[in-house]
Amino acid sequence: MNTRTVVISPAPTANGDLHLGHIAGPFLAADVHTRYARAQGREVLLGTGFQDTSTFVVTTAHHRGVTPAELVATSAAQIEASLAALGIGVDGYTGDDDRFTKWVVDFVGRLHSAGKLELRTMKFPYSERTGEFLLDGFAAGGCPECLAESCAGLCESCGALVAAGELLGVRSTLDPEDPVVLREADVLVLPVERYREQLRAHFAANAAGMRPHMAQAMAQMLSRPLPDFPVTYPISWGIKVPFPEVAGQVVNPNAEPMAWSMHCTALAAEQRGVAAGTEDALWLAGAGSEIVYFLGFDNIYPFAIAGPAMLLAFDGQYDLPTRYLTNEFYELDHRKFSTSRGHVVWSRELAAEVPRDLIRFHLAATSPEHQRTSFSRDALARVTGTRLVEPWNRVADKVNRWIGLGPLAVSERSRRGAARMAERFAASYELAGFSLNRAAETITDQLARLDRREVTGADAGDFCFEVDRLLRAAAPILVDLAAAVLGEDAGAAPADVDSFTPAALPRLRPAEAGR
Repeated sequence: MNTRTVVISPAPTANGDLHLGHIAGPFLAADVHTRYARAQGREVLLGTGFQDTSTFVVTTAHHRGVTPAELVATSAAQIEASLAALGIGVDGYTGDDDRFTKWVVDFVGRLHSAGKLELRTMKFPYSERTGEFLLDGFAAGGCPECLAESCAGLCESCGALVAAGELLGVRSTLDPEDPVVLREADVLVLPVERYREQLRAHFAANAAGMRPHMAQAMAQMLSRPLPDFPVTYPISWGIKVPFPEVAGQVVNPNAEPMAWSMHCTALAAEQRGVAAGTEDALWLAGAGSEIVYFLGFDNIYPFAIAGPAMLLAFDGQYDLPTRYLTNEFYELDHRKFSTSRGHVVWSRELAAEVPRDLIRFHLAATSPEHQRTSFSRDALARVTGTRLVEPWNRVADKVNRWIGLGPLAVSERSRRGAARMAERFAASYELAGFSLNRAAETITDQLARLDRREVTGADAGDFCFEVDRLLRAAAPILVDLAAAVLGEDAGAAPADVDSFTPAALPRLRPAEAGR
C-alpha cells in the first residue's frame, strides 16, 4: 500500500515569467489535489521548479538581447513569485545548483556504466556559418508525424519525439536566414524500443491513470517500434557529460525528467521533514510512493515514455509513475498565449488586480482538461460575478444575521445533505476522477442551492452548517476565503454535530471587466 503521494508538475523553462496558461494547466490542478489530500490526513509532497538547461533559454535571451544567465536569474525569481501569487503551495522548488547538476550526471552515469546507453551516429541540423548543431529550440520546422510546427526535439501538438534530422523545412530559430544543412554526429542514446513491451504492460495496467487524449497518443506511440532516444547532444548549452566517446557534449534537456523528478521529490521531502536519505530514496521499488504527474499534453514523451524507459533500464530498482493528469492548451481570447507578440496575461499582474480566489475559481471552471479553452477579462468578471461573488455575498449576508445567536440546532437531514455535498467534491478531487471543471461546477451548484433558500429561525442552524461545510469543501480552490473564515481549521470537520455556531463571513470583491 502506498504511504505517500508524490505530486510533480514539470518545471517550466526559465525563459520568462508564468502566464495564466501555465497556471490553468498543471500548477493549479496539482495544488488543489494536494490541499484536498492533506485535508484528508494524507502525506503528500508537491514539487516543481524551473529548468535552465533548455535551449529555449538561449534563443529567448538572444531575441531579448540579454545573456542566458541574466534571463535565468530573472525568470527563476519571477516563476517562484508567480506561483506564490496564485497560492500554489510548492514544497520542493528546484533550480540550477551544483547538487542538481551532480545528480543528473550521476543518474546518467550509472546508465552509462551499466552499458544501457549506446553510441549512435545520427543526423542533426547544422549551421555551417556558426559551426554549431541546431537542436531542440535552436531549430524549427514541421513535425514529421503530424506536420504541425515543431522544434527539433518534441512536438507540442501530437506529443511525439521529433528526430532533429527529420524535421520538415528545417530553419534556424536564432537566424532564419542562415542556411541549414544536415550533418552526422555520434551521440549516446537509450534504445527505448528495448523497453516498449514493458511500457505497454505498465500503461495497460494503469490505464485509469491517464486522460483519453494521452491514452490514445500513448497507445499509438507504443504500437510500433520506438526510435532511439538521444541522451546526449553535440551542443554547448546544458549539463556537461564526462564520457570520453562524446567529449564536450551535454545531457539532452528532455533526458533530464526522471533525475529532475527525483531531485524535486527529495527537496519536497526535506521541506516537509520527511526522511529520504538520497535523491532517489522515495522512488526506489517498495518505498511506498505513488508518483503522480500533472502536466501539459506536450510533455508526455519525456515523462511517460523516455523517462520511464530510463527507470526500466535500472532493472527493477525503481517504481514507475502510475498517474498522468494531462491538460491541453489554455488560450487568451481564443489565440495562443504569445510573449513575443504581447498577447499574454501575466499571473502576478492579474493577482495584483483581482482577488486570487476569483482567479483560481475561474481557471478551475475553464481549465483545459480535455480540449483547448480560453481566457478573457470580460469572461473572468462575468463568470466569477454570476457564479461566485454575487451568490456568495448573498449567502454570507444570510449567515451573518445569525452571528452571536448560536449554538444553533443542526438536523439529521442537514447532516446527510452536507455528507452528500462532500462526496460530490471528493469525486472531483480524488485522482481517479480528478476534475477542476467539476469542482468549480459543484461550488456553483451548491452556492446556487443555498442562495435560493429562505432562512428562518427553525432552519438557521442547518443553513449555517451547510455553508460552513461548503466552504471547507471548496477550500482547495478558494484558499483565501477559507483561511479568513476557518484559519488553520480549514480541513475536514466532524459531520455528526447536533449544533453549530456560525462565524462571520466576509463578502467577496468582484473583478473588473475589460481591463
